[in-house]
Amino acid sequence: MQKALILSCSLLLGACSYFPGIHRIEVQQGNLVTQDMLNQLKPGMTKAQVRYVLGTPLLVDTFNQQRWDYIYRLEKADGELESKTISLYFQNDKLANVQGDMRPGAPAESGPTAADKAQ
Repeated sequence: MQKALILSCSLLLGACSYFPGIHRIEVQQGNLVTQDMLNQLKPGMTKAQVRYVLGTPLLVDTFNQQRWDYIYRLEKADGELESKTISLYFQNDKLANVQGDMRPGAPAESGPTAADKAQ
C-alpha cells in the first residue's frame, strides 16, 4: 500500500511539468549592453570611461588585458534563446576596436520617444 502511494505521488509530481500554464521564468545572464550604450563609445576612450558606459566586463582575459568581452544571454520562458557577444580591443589602454553582434554608430532600436507620446 505504501509503495503504491509513493509511486502515485511521484507520477503525479513528475507529470506537473507537462501541464500547460505552468509558469516559467526568463533567465538573464551576463551584461545587458544596449545599442544606446554602444553608441556612446568612441575610439580613444580609456578603460575607465568604457567601464562607466558599459559596466564591468563579464570576461577579461588574464593573458590579454587588452581585450574585454561582454556576453549576454536570455533564455525566455518559451525556450527561445537570445545571445549577444561584444568584444572590445584596447591599445595602450585606449579603446581601439569593437567587434561583435552589435556595432557602435548603428541606429538604436527603440520605441516612441517622450516627444512622440506627447503629440
